[in-house]
Amino acid sequence: MSASPAFAPITEINLRLRNGDLSAIELVNLYTDRIERFGEISKAFISLDTKSALSKAEIIDESFKDDLPLNGIPYACKDLFDVKGLPTTAGSQVLQDNVAQQDAAAIKCMNQAGAICIGKNNLHEFAYGATGENTLYGTVPNPYDQSRLAGGSSSGSAAAVGFGLCAAALGTDTGGSVRAPAALCGLVGFKPTYGRISTEGVIPYSWTLDHVGTLTRSVADVGLLFDSLALESQPPVQKGLDNLTIGIPESFFFNRCDSEILDSIDALMNFLRQAGANLKPVSMPSMEYTRTVSLTVQMPEALSYHNRYLEQRGHLYSQDFRAGLALGQCLLAEQYIRAKRFIETYRNDMGKVFAEVDVLLTPATPVIAPKIGVVEVTVDGYSEPAGNAITRYTSFFNMTGHPAITLPCGLHGEGLPIGAQLVGRHFGDEQLIDIAEQIESCYDFELPLPNLD
Repeated sequence: MSASPAFAPITEINLRLRNGDLSAIELVNLYTDRIERFGEISKAFISLDTKSALSKAEIIDESFKDDLPLNGIPYACKDLFDVKGLPTTAGSQVLQDNVAQQDAAAIKCMNQAGAICIGKNNLHEFAYGATGENTLYGTVPNPYDQSRLAGGSSSGSAAAVGFGLCAAALGTDTGGSVRAPAALCGLVGFKPTYGRISTEGVIPYSWTLDHVGTLTRSVADVGLLFDSLALESQPPVQKGLDNLTIGIPESFFFNRCDSEILDSIDALMNFLRQAGANLKPVSMPSMEYTRTVSLTVQMPEALSYHNRYLEQRGHLYSQDFRAGLALGQCLLAEQYIRAKRFIETYRNDMGKVFAEVDVLLTPATPVIAPKIGVVEVTVDGYSEPAGNAITRYTSFFNMTGHPAITLPCGLHGEGLPIGAQLVGRHFGDEQLIDIAEQIESCYDFELPLPNLD
């Protein structure tokens, strides 16, 4: 077992709670003490609910229920989720006075499973950006190197788990905003099939692309959270690694990628071959227009939500988000509809790919965590905005709605985590989690914890 529960997976904490080796109150106190110690450094939290968390923990300790899968487990959520009685700011001055009147659907599910919400996490304002930079609440650093980004937009959720401030966190993923920061911070990030976790009570960025996702320390923990959060359960089609057909995209997903990341993915692929899996090259849809298509859907939908605030509070938005909303005003309905039709084509094309394979394997990101303040990153002589690079391999699957998971698979020479991404069939979330868990348990790789002392 891990030396400290602060960095233990939920599966291990569950055992300690059930055996009486640890109480829910001790666990909440452990995390709140760490938040006091690392909160200013990590910038992971916008608000805390310590009093309520301790009250719930006391009730749980008095009558512990073994049948609740997350009983006594402290978690945090991105500050887009409504938690009754707490502000939902979306990381912006615009909503500083916005106190939630009821819990989001996902928070209700976590409550029913016995979990304890200890606070709300920092983020890129209104989830608009993959770097996690926030001028109001501060830019969240990477737990492995505090001069580097945690990634976004679920930056605080990744840091909260990465710094050992909670056992798990909920985030949102519109273009990779759960999976990418999880990969950059050495965690497991999961985005389900579109619609399998309710977004009710979560401030939207793009209704077409938004997914609620999880950030955890292990794939087994993903399974526990997803079982509690999913709107309906699907029995997994269980296959051993020796019966899997794993698709390897022939283009785009290995282009302009850090050489050490490619080496780590190659090592993982060699392991899978030795385990008996069939690795099959697959032809993917053309990616030439995917970023344009995504933005053409995102920005009008974001504008549609934010129109209610622009006249009275427009001056309170950050400059970069105002620029994005201005872009939304310039796009025509015809362009939006055409982009939606592109998305439908992508989904149909991916159906043909998944008729041939069980899952896809790609790098999670083409770069390691960039330095804070870096505007562009360069790989193989090609420069692009840091946020575009961070989500280059993840955003396509928000358009297609397929479940996807990122998990650690290497340590870069710079001392930063490297992640792999697995993508599954529509509504094959349980099978995807099962496959990822098999890889995690069999693959001979263990990421060292960040050195925070």
